[in-house]
Amino acid sequence: MGSGEWCLQKRDTRRTDSFSGNESVPETGSLSIIVLGASGDLAKKKTFPALFNLYRQGFLPPDEVHIFGYARTKISDDDLRNRIRGYLINDASPLEDVSKFLQLIKYVSGSYDAAEGFQLLDKEIEKHEISKSSREGSSRRLFYLALPPSVYPSVCRMIRKYCMNKSDLGGWTRIVVEKPFGKDLDSAEQLSSQIGELFDEPQIYRIDHYLGKELVQNLLVLRFANRFFLPLWNRDNIDNVQIVFREDFGTEGRGGYFDEYGIIRDIIQNHLLQVLCLVAMEKPVSLKPEHIRDEKVKVLQSVLPIKDEEVVLGQYEGYRDDPTVPDHSNTPTFATVILRIHNERWEGVPFILKAGKALNSRKAEIRVQFKDVPGDIFKCQKQGRNEFVIRLQPSEAMYMKLTVKQPGLEMSTVQSELDLSYRQRYQGVTIPEAYERLILDTIRGDQQHFVRRDELKAAWEIFTPLLHRIDNGEMKPIPYQTGSRGPAEADELSAKAGYVQTHGYIWIPPTL
Repeated sequence: MGSGEWCLQKRDTRRTDSFSGNESVPETGSLSIIVLGASGDLAKKKTFPALFNLYRQGFLPPDEVHIFGYARTKISDDDLRNRIRGYLINDASPLEDVSKFLQLIKYVSGSYDAAEGFQLLDKEIEKHEISKSSREGSSRRLFYLALPPSVYPSVCRMIRKYCMNKSDLGGWTRIVVEKPFGKDLDSAEQLSSQIGELFDEPQIYRIDHYLGKELVQNLLVLRFANRFFLPLWNRDNIDNVQIVFREDFGTEGRGGYFDEYGIIRDIIQNHLLQVLCLVAMEKPVSLKPEHIRDEKVKVLQSVLPIKDEEVVLGQYEGYRDDPTVPDHSNTPTFATVILRIHNERWEGVPFILKAGKALNSRKAEIRVQFKDVPGDIFKCQKQGRNEFVIRLQPSEAMYMKLTVKQPGLEMSTVQSELDLSYRQRYQGVTIPEAYERLILDTIRGDQQHFVRRDELKAAWEIFTPLLHRIDNGEMKPIPYQTGSRGPAEADELSAKAGYVQTHGYIWIPPTL
């Protein structure tokens, strides 16, 4: 397969039904992308670089697109461009491309809760639309809220009142909101209601960047396009599923922010739970976004209440040394949580969700462990079970651990793997960053990889009781050393749930 087949089709931001090729009528109006919180870290490190990569690949043609930065900071257009420039330059980015892209960016300064700034922003957007000769009502406006959730309601009110596009001639106004979507069920529902009063659900894109990762997007293809997985993917063959997120660094100056949320809100309730949905869901009727999201919601609604004895919390030693963290903080920096899905496919199969900071490695992976072979004539069970592992980051790969005969004259067995490592198999193919893919989806109007309101509610219903017990001090994190695997109790919990660790086997990413 040629590398071109693995790249997104260039210069086409029309809405496309994924994998079907059925395209709707192209939208001809100009496109304005407005980054609110333009002077913040998220915008500089993620949003603008993603827009630049889309521009370089031809998805944001300069004759159609203009980009606006909006924030409270009083700076000039060139000041913002200079702040962004360093995050765009790399070996693959010609300086000429960087300069041309930066010229598409205009900056507007204003408050997030006052009319004047948004009225000025609307005037600047209109100037761009007139310069591109867009028919009234045909232009497109995408608002990306790279902001803390506390200002979402006021910003959305201002957009609704002063910056909407007339949508009677194929144009649209869409908003992208970043997590966290609330801190528990009540706050999430309140936030959803406030935004929902102003915008319809098809206009709201709740972004979870894990849904934009290459290997996460591969899950549906793997599960439903390969015959040999279909009969295996159930409680008859699978013993347990682990979904793991590990970082080898701590809060790195974000201690004050992190302490408000903790590892469950930051990683498990959203990123890992979204991955669980794709691993566990039934085959959707079609690849239409609503059909896929319907099946994800069914999974979430089938999750049983979390038991305290199936939770281990940890906090790395030195976490409270951060001056922005309270001296007696009860916030976990590590958690292992077992979820159980009460349905025909998954009854009795534990889903072990594990996330932690300041651990001994950095990785994110899905590990599907199969049951022991009945009647083991080779006496090789101690070597480990069959596993299907999907490595999300780093070194994207998927590999199947299996038992084979050790080469030589003796009939002895050893664990090995069938390995698909992306850097080796798809040399010369650039894997898009998650934000690139998701921003392009918002332009195309494809909500498949975004979180729907009822999906968000069901996710918070699972975790809110546990989070309240932690917040009230009823559950305490266990101290663990920086650079360790986390609390030993977490490994004990996984073993008790049925996970069998393989000893003597280490997967090594193949070299080119």
